[in-house]
Amino acid sequence: MPLDTTPTRALDAAQINRFIHDGFVRIDDAFPRALADEGRAILWRDLPCDPHDPATWTQPVIRLWYYDDPPFRQAVNTPVLRAAFDQLVGKGRWLPRSNLGSFPVRFPGTDDPGDTGWHVDVSFPDETAGAAETDFSAWRVNVTSRGRALLMLFLFSDIGPHDAPTRLRVGSHRDMARLLAPAGDAGLNHLRLAEVAADRPEALAVGPAGTVYLCHPFLIHAAQAHRGATPRFLAQPPLHPAQPLQIARADGAYAPVEEAIRLALQEA
Repeated sequence: MPLDTTPTRALDAAQINRFIHDGFVRIDDAFPRALADEGRAILWRDLPCDPHDPATWTQPVIRLWYYDDPPFRQAVNTPVLRAAFDQLVGKGRWLPRSNLGSFPVRFPGTDDPGDTGWHVDVSFPDETAGAAETDFSAWRVNVTSRGRALLMLFLFSDIGPHDAPTRLRVGSHRDMARLLAPAGDAGLNHLRLAEVAADRPEALAVGPAGTVYLCHPFLIHAAQAHRGATPRFLAQPPLHPAQPLQIARADGAYAPVEEAIRLALQEA
């Protein structure tokens, strides 16, 4: 379907402030529900189960990878999202996407999905001698979030509190910034985050299909088991930077994603 080219709304000052201090902002109707419906039909085609027969939903989670079909390309390139990327990361400072990365499709049930630990997403390989770039357990994250400008959550199905919504630790990006700062450019890997920001309140990434959560790359988050009735479809791609994030700009032209890191370090 053609993209809407009418003038777009931008994030208001309150939303940008919420992103800086809470670590995320929710955008309703970020892409049309029709694109979500088309995308789900494509994903069901590749799932080893029947959308109409819950008896075939025998696994708690199935991961599908890197679809660049038109519904996905269009969903990540709507005018409102591109405007929000400009506001949060900076115009000309992010790279457009042609796909939506991976889809961890979650199914109702009582089995432990085995991937519900608190974490931040790592973004670059360990470059020490002998480290294999394909060893993702050794990948790292550093205080300027090399390789990742935003974490994004694209809701391709309606997600309520019981439908395995991603859990978000509100404000935890600030704790992560302070943890990462002493490690410098090298960053840290394989972080154990069970107790990092454990006192932060939780929020749930809920909403109707077409909702997008734009999150600071340091926001601590976690999956959870599905206690609802309908399979959950969600994409979780990064927004890649066109240039490295900076926390010391000569011109002081900091984007909100950088300003959040700076404020966290000032709080230390």
